[in-house]
Amino acid sequence: MLRDNPEWIIERRRELGERIADLRTAAHYTQESFCETTGLSRRKLQRIESGETDPRYGDLLRIAAALDTRVSVLVD
Repeated sequence: MLRDNPEWIIERRRELGERIADLRTAAHYTQESFCETTGLSRRKLQRIESGETDPRYGDLLRIAAALDTRVSVLVD
């Protein structure tokens, strides 16, 4: 379960979500338009950006492609 993760993992997940949200807004995407571009559901994107869930690698690939960047930029 995600709740059983140590605090440092939870914090990194929050940082990833914040980075994705910041890059999305800097690219002038709303959550709705970003979901249309990536194919992610709005709920999934909300959970990723809030740090509630670990995104799958495929989700990160979609997000990075929409932002015209690499996955390493998202997770670094």
